[in-house]
Amino acid sequence: MISARGIQARIGSSEVLKGIDLEVGPGQLLAVIGANGAGKTSLLRVLSNLLPAHAGEIVFAGSPTAGRSAHDLARSGLVHVPQGRQIVPSLSVRDNLLLGTHALGDASADRAARLEREFDRFPVLRERASVAGSSLSGGEQQMLAVARGLMMNPKVLMLDEPSLGLAPQIVRIILTTLRRLADDGLAVILVEQVAALALKVADHAILLRNGESVLQGPAAAFSDNQALVDNYLS
Repeated sequence: MISARGIQARIGSSEVLKGIDLEVGPGQLLAVIGANGAGKTSLLRVLSNLLPAHAGEIVFAGSPTAGRSAHDLARSGLVHVPQGRQIVPSLSVRDNLLLGTHALGDASADRAARLEREFDRFPVLRERASVAGSSLSGGEQQMLAVARGLMMNPKVLMLDEPSLGLAPQIVRIILTTLRRLADDGLAVILVEQVAALALKVADHAILLRNGESVLQGPAAAFSDNQALVDNYLS
């Protein structure tokens, strides 16, 4: 569903990605792990064309992404849920969710069906549907951010540190949801600093350090290299 070959990117004079390769198909969950500053967020930003690559090629749903805007890619199903949730605090939960369908041109019945789907997935959002986003807890806001991304009917869902600052119970709910989405056929890319959490739900993983891929393969194989993983995460 999405692949990258030889991706290089810069922020100012700093090279933040140095020849990254990856491939994620339908029904697969890829965990991207690494310490702070490893290039994890930059990788998602390059995949979604928020940060231009200066070398390499990205192919999404069979077509190169070069020259396409981030919003065009999102409308086509490459959906990026950024770090920090970035909901609209003044809007209600319901309106935040509907915002995820704003540019898709769906009929009202389609939007209503998607809304019910996400309320079924995250029942607390149904209970809080009329509440302003700013009134939600951090965990509820993260559920809302994930659900808003899913309202866009993604083919690839990319999430940046969804566990950040959340209670363990909420983290389990979100990661279990991502695993179920992959099992249902969605391609998922999960950026996560807490490697142990990500590796439990992932099919494959890539370990970044200083913008380079130092280990890549089945998530189960990372458990056999725990000392190496711990070394690069320190």
